[in-house]
Amino acid sequence: MPKSGANISLTSYDDIFSTEESRQTEQIQQIPITKLHPFKNHPFKVLDDEAMQRTVESVAQFGVLAPLIARPREEGGYEIISGHRRQHAAELAGLKTLPVIVRNMSDDEAVIRMVDSNLQRESILPSERAFAYKMKLEAIKNQGARSDLTSRQVGEKLWSVTQVGAAANESERQVHRYIRLTNLIPELLDLVDQKKISFNPAVELSYLTAAEQQDFLEAMQDTQNAPSLSQAQRIKKLSQEGKCSYDAMFDIMGEEKKAEMDRVTIKNEVLRKYFPKSYTPKQMQDTIIKLLEQWQKKRQRSQER
Repeated sequence: MPKSGANISLTSYDDIFSTEESRQTEQIQQIPITKLHPFKNHPFKVLDDEAMQRTVESVAQFGVLAPLIARPREEGGYEIISGHRRQHAAELAGLKTLPVIVRNMSDDEAVIRMVDSNLQRESILPSERAFAYKMKLEAIKNQGARSDLTSRQVGEKLWSVTQVGAAANESERQVHRYIRLTNLIPELLDLVDQKKISFNPAVELSYLTAAEQQDFLEAMQDTQNAPSLSQAQRIKKLSQEGKCSYDAMFDIMGEEKKAEMDRVTIKNEVLRKYFPKSYTPKQMQDTIIKLLEQWQKKRQRSQER
């Protein structure tokens, strides 16, 4: 049963995509859901997670509030530009048709608008951002002759990273760094999405060859360690020097990090069996410290005898 008040805000991107004049002439069509197809090489994942379940409940109760944006396909049907999550939610909710605004767009126009609409989402995985930036950058380069997509000229058109970064509120350097992630093998990129490899070390590792990355993955698994930035930089340097072997990476990844050497971690489930369920983490900590102080005093008395 849909939850009362579970209405999810489904923002329309119509204002982003068209002028006032074109919006006045456009019409919303009810198109069978079976005729709507995902964007080719769509970099954004549509997950059946808790957020999707909330969207399904909202769609089941209120319908799709904002129309999708799509373009006609040569082979028939329509390619979704904006609204992949809404389409999937509607499918799960059992809807047969969806409100759609159909626009004729070139491949490059479609890529740019698809990326811009999806970058409005609150939560975006590093891999999604990486491939989205890369796709948009290539599309803007293809449209380099269009004056509305390039703001400066110094001998040649400066389409590039400035345009991508400005739309996403990112620096040019950060856009470059995200695009570097597309050079990672899928297994490593998945670990970045899962936050098992941090962003900065991942950028350094993206300079390794595919074979070196595979060896690194094995070294990481065998040592059960995630790379620090320093370790990733050293491994990158080995690659540049032609000395990047599994053994060399295993040695680096097997090093104890100073922070780990200075820290003792006891999992919560280990501690819980020694304390009443009503104890807060602070009470548990205070009790542990008090017991350690008593143990220390007893030990000192024993040494004095």
